[in-house]
Parts: sequence; structure tokens; C-alpha cells
Amino acid sequence: MDRVLEWSTENWVLCSVIAVLLCLLLQDIFIQKTHAIRHNFPLVGRLRYLMETIGPEMRQYWVANDKEEAPFNREERRWVYASAKGTNKNFGFGTTSQLYETGYPLIKHAVFPFPEAQAIYPDGDPTGIPCLKVMGESHGRRRPFRPTSIINISAMSFGSLGSNAVSAMSKGAADARAFHNTGEGGVSPYHKSGGADIMWQLGTGYFGARDVEGKFSYEALASEVESCPQIRCIEIKLSQGAKPGKGGILPAAKVSAEIARVRKIPEGEDCYSPNHHSEFSTVDELVEFIERVAETTGLPVGIKSAIGEIEFWEELALKMKATGQGPDFITIDGAEGGTGAAPLTFSDHVALPFKIGFSRVYQVFLAHGITDQVVWIGSGKLGFPDRSVVALAMGCDLIAVAREAMLAVGCIQAQKCHTDECPAGVATQSPWLQAGLDVDSKGERMARYLRSFRAELLSLSHACGYQHPGQFTGKDIEVSTGVNQFTPLSTVLGYEKVEVPFTDMRDYSETS
Repeated sequence: MDRVLEWSTENWVLCSVIAVLLCLLLQDIFIQKTHAIRHNFPLVGRLRYLMETIGPEMRQYWVANDKEEAPFNREERRWVYASAKGTNKNFGFGTTSQLYETGYPLIKHAVFPFPEAQAIYPDGDPTGIPCLKVMGESHGRRRPFRPTSIINISAMSFGSLGSNAVSAMSKGAADARAFHNTGEGGVSPYHKSGGADIMWQLGTGYFGARDVEGKFSYEALASEVESCPQIRCIEIKLSQGAKPGKGGILPAAKVSAEIARVRKIPEGEDCYSPNHHSEFSTVDELVEFIERVAETTGLPVGIKSAIGEIEFWEELALKMKATGQGPDFITIDGAEGGTGAAPLTFSDHVALPFKIGFSRVYQVFLAHGITDQVVWIGSGKLGFPDRSVVALAMGCDLIAVAREAMLAVGCIQAQKCHTDECPAGVATQSPWLQAGLDVDSKGERMARYLRSFRAELLSLSHACGYQHPGQFTGKDIEVSTGVNQFTPLSTVLGYEKVEVPFTDMRDYSETS
């Protein structure tokens, strides 16, 4: 009897495992009908799907080299993480980049740098870099806005991101004196929670500015702006880099009472973003809409767009030159952008990359002599000092970062954003997964990333003889255009940006 009991105890687990495997084998052969591999190779076939599932993680940590991964390689992620954590972000033993690779940019330093000991900063912030232009000033808006940081958080909606991630970004933006774009999902309590300046984005769904029938409402718009002094400007989204020309959908299961309240939509129903705006369909109507929104709110109003056909921009520039009306700022989003879930074809093949798209639009406005009427914002993998320098030299006044901000608050590039299963608790509505993202600590990381970014950008500026990064021009950068051949950026682009007059850093506070 003792031996029977002893045998049962020792083999119970083994028998259970065999029983489970037998059940799985029978299921693979006789029950499931969707996977031929599992039917033809029961049990073993399941390993194929397991390896497919964990393949990205295995390649990320064990296979890919430091420069190989996309969209952000390991070195880029390490720089963001180290900046956010306040740890050592230096690299040793020289560069691993291919300096002669076509398109590789090199920044030309000055023999006599600007002495950092003589640097002066608004409000005593040693990383402070205010915008050289004032939004809304050229069009006489009642409530113009000079951003206190040229590096800001780009559009990401509550719904796309979880509440903890949005709150952490808001807290970090406030601490670093940057503004925070709401994305098209409306101004949520979490965008307000940290106290940062807010750029309210209006997409095709007009979330937060709708009436009970779902139509755009100037009354709802004015009420939201009046109730939230943090809203400093309004961005009308024409398209975005991830999926230009395509609307989105938030499934009914994700439309909670809270999201429904923020977006002013019915709870528990599919939430559609059309692929077009109902309030305008021509350049004239767009400008009229911009002017009425600006008149209703008193705020600067701009547009955001990925770049495809150029005729629209020609017509818009002509309209602005003739009337003195139109957007106060223009955000150009490169096809590199990608916080929103999108069909693969849209991600890979629709819209121009940032450098091409921005240069085409800027040259249109340059030809009409109205680049100074607009504050130019660049977006699309620009969350690194070297890339920002190139964008500023091309004509940008501000830089907007999105995925880099996600990395700063803990994103590990698992690329699960579209599944609601983000393991870092960033792009998910799961309470369990979000619980791992501590708002206070990640907010501090967000602030450190922004400050560290600006500090390195200032250091680059000083090395090149400038006080402010906005002073960079295309002559300060050379681009590899072949074997042993580097060409000035302005020559490659075919234009030199219009320089914004610069006096002294003390003259560029928010109230100046």
C-alpha cells in the first residue's frame, strides 16, 4: 500500500502532463481546422507559433546588433532611457556609425565655440530653449503664445495611450516647461493633470468639440477652452504620418464611460474617425474654419499634415499671401511617424518622409515670401539632438516628439500598440498592465528626457558658435552624397532657410 502511494505521489505530475499533451494532440488533429501545421505535426507544430510569437523579443535582445533594429535601434533607445533616468548617456571607443553612408549628416563645429560660461537662460533654467517666434502674433490673435520649450510632446490620445502614461507625460511636460499635444481624442483629465501647457488637436471626429448629434460645435469648443486655461493653441489635424488619408476606429469594447465622457460620444459604441473633415473640403473653407476657431477662442490655430500632393500647399500659400489669414503654425509629420495603429501599406508606402515633405512645403512658402507668418513644427523620429539640428537648419522652429516620449516613460518597443497588450503599460487600457507604470516616477523620467535633450541641443549650438539652436542653417551641416564627398545641406535641399532675427536669450521669455 505504501509503495502504491509512493508511486502515485512521484508520478502524478507526469501523468497529468501526459494527459494534457494527449488532449492537445487530439485537439490538433481532430478539432481545430484552421492550422494545417498543427494538424500535420501535432504538438510540434505549436512550437512554430510560439516561436513566431516571441520572435521579435528574441531578436531584440539576443540577435540584432546595436544599429540593426527598427524603428529605433538599441543605441537610440539606450540614449533615450539614459537621458530619462539621469544615468550615463555617453558612448565609448568612438562611433559605430558609417560616416560615409549616403545621407549621413555631419554638423560643422566652430573653431571658437560660444562660451558656455557666458550663456544666459530665461527664468534661470539651464536647459531652457524658448521658441524664437510667437504663435498667433503675425495674425493678431487675442491670446498669442510663445512656447517656452522648442522640444515638446507630440499628439497622442487618451484611449490610444493609457491614463497613467498620459498623466506621466503631462507631469513631465509641466516640470520641463514644455507643451503637451492631446492627440485627436480630446482634452482628457490626464492631459490636464500635470499642469502643462496644452495643444488641443482637433481631428476629423472633433472629439471634445461636438454637439449631441456628433457635429462640430463652436459652443462646445468655446466652453472647453474657457474651462481649461492650460489650452494655449489648437491644432487641426488634416493627416498624420502613420496613416495619412485614413480615419481610425476605437472599438466599442474600449469606449468606456470615461473615454465616452472625454470624447463626448456614446458609451459602448464603436467610435469612428472619418477620413475627411465635415467642416471644410476646400482651401477657402479651411481658412474660414481656422479664422472662426481663432475668433471663437482667441487662440493661435494651426494645421498638422503628412505630405503627399503639393498643389494644396501652393493654393494655401497663395490664399495666405492674398488675405493675411490662415494657420498660425504648421506641423509637418513625416511618414516615419507611427504612434497610431495603421495598415502596413499606409505605414510603409503612403506620404513622404520628413526631410522630403518638409522641404517641399517650406519652399512653397519661401517662394511666396511668407515663411515668417508661420511657426514651423517638425515631427517624425526627430527626438534626438542631431536630427533636431537638421530639422531646425531646414526651417523648423519647434520639434514634436511622440514615440521617443513613450520610450521615456517606459516603452520597450514591443510593437504591441495595436493589440491593447502593451507590456510596459503605455499603449493599453488594461488596468493590470497600467498598474506597472507609476505616474510620479515616470513623470520625472519624462522631464529628465526633455531637459537632457535640450541640454545636449544647447551644447551642440554652443560648439557651433551659437546661443540658440534656432540659429542653425543649412550651411552648418554637410551630408554625405557619395564616396569621399560631403555637400552642404542647403545645397542638397536647394534652399537656405529664412533666419529668424536673434538678439539675446533673455528676450525670449513667454511674456516677452
